[in-house]
Amino acid sequence: MSDLLNRVRDIGIIPVIKLNSVEQAVPLAKALIDGGIPAAEVTFRTEAAADGIKAIKEAYPEMLLGAGTVINKDYAKKAIDAGAEFIVSPGFNPEVVDFVLDNGVPMIPGVANPGQIEQALCKGLDCLKLFPAETLGGVAMLDALSGPFPNVKFMATGGINAKNMGEYLKRKNILAIGGSWMVKDDCELVTKLSKEAVANMHGFTLAHLGLNGADNDEAAQIAKQFEIFGFLGKEGNSSWFNNSLVDSTSFETMKGTGKGVHGHIGIKTWNIERALAYLKQFGINPDMSTAKYLGEEGKSPLKFVYTDMSIGGFAVHLNKA
Repeated sequence: MSDLLNRVRDIGIIPVIKLNSVEQAVPLAKALIDGGIPAAEVTFRTEAAADGIKAIKEAYPEMLLGAGTVINKDYAKKAIDAGAEFIVSPGFNPEVVDFVLDNGVPMIPGVANPGQIEQALCKGLDCLKLFPAETLGGVAMLDALSGPFPNVKFMATGGINAKNMGEYLKRKNILAIGGSWMVKDDCELVTKLSKEAVANMHGFTLAHLGLNGADNDEAAQIAKQFEIFGFLGKEGNSSWFNNSLVDSTSFETMKGTGKGVHGHIGIKTWNIERALAYLKQFGINPDMSTAKYLGEEGKSPLKFVYTDMSIGGFAVHLNKA
């Protein structure tokens, strides 16, 4: 996957904005950045689109900026000339796709069925826009497409909002989601809604609490103590796990000193790569020597990695939810 598409994945949410005037562009971009979403797809649904892209790129060159609703070559040329870093279309138009690719710009064409996905694959494209997502079946459609097209990633838009965004972002074939629910006339509200979206984007939940035992005997004894509270113990190669009969709560006791002074905390998240990009702003980095992958070794997506973070003497690792 290209560096640009990695950025799209890491940001996770691409606001779809329609500019009624060029004057709206820069304040709206600032509001999104302040809310933790340094990206936007400016749609070519108004005459202000191209000039709006230019204005945003001049004011905030660090912002990831794409052009949407690019339905013909004329729009594509205007978008590229304005500085759009990627082009998005609602459907699959081979003429537009070829023009954009010939100009060396990433293209994310819209698809609505397997036939269009196959057309895109023939063009060497495997990151596509699913539109209109909810009308097409939403996450059920994504799940159905993951079987015949396991290597295709989607940027889903159309009907996605604050309430259903999590169901999309937890899907393994989602690159990012697009939406306009955070795009309002009030810039303070834009920032507020963007912050809420970012906070809910990762699906952080507790995987388990890990304790360091001195040896196997102590670990087994600790496991028996947890069983008093109904957490049934099960021995593994390097630790004991105690799992709740009521919910997904669990404890892990190491058969010897593990990471962390006292133990470790496992945090589940829907996409580890995206979570790591988020944590980086707080100075938290992964220990890649501990990384485990869902597929080929060393190749995304990650299923497990420790961070260099410690909370109260407990090391912290991420698990793919």
